[in-house]
Amino acid sequence: MKKIIQVKMGEIKISSAPDILVSNGMGSCVGLVLYDNKQKIGGLAHIMLPYCESSKNNEIQKGKYADHAIPFLFNQLLKKGANRKNMWAKMAGGSQMFAFDSENEMVRIGSRNSEKSKELLEQLSIPLIAADVGGNRGRTIQFALETGEFIIKTVQSGVNII
Repeated sequence: MKKIIQVKMGEIKISSAPDILVSNGMGSCVGLVLYDNKQKIGGLAHIMLPYCESSKNNEIQKGKYADHAIPFLFNQLLKKGANRKNMWAKMAGGSQMFAFDSENEMVRIGSRNSEKSKELLEQLSIPLIAADVGGNRGRTIQFALETGEFIIKTVQSGVNII
């Protein structure tokens, strides 16, 4: 029986076909999916920040930071039976939701989230086969574990399926 599984900010959820993973209202956050297209098992991380500066690794919310979320999601999928040779990634989000006069890197959270996520995928040798990132609009995403379709609903721009 198909379930709709909500993934809130800073969370990671893993499931298999025919379930659908959903994250609502992403602005600067990145929704990143890792998926084994043969086993039809995958997970979605709703990443809020590019990295964690805390040294207290056990106390952090793993899904909140790209540098923890992506390796954690990858390892959890392997434990659930996914095969790294069949894995790929898709992502959406990383918007710049507010206009700033500053060139300060700290206000570029959306693009920093996207960049860090891409960097970590490269380190894990996971191909990023599709992305819808940047801009200045919020997104809601749905990932269908049966088909591998990533449905992105963007405010005032409609639906994009990647």
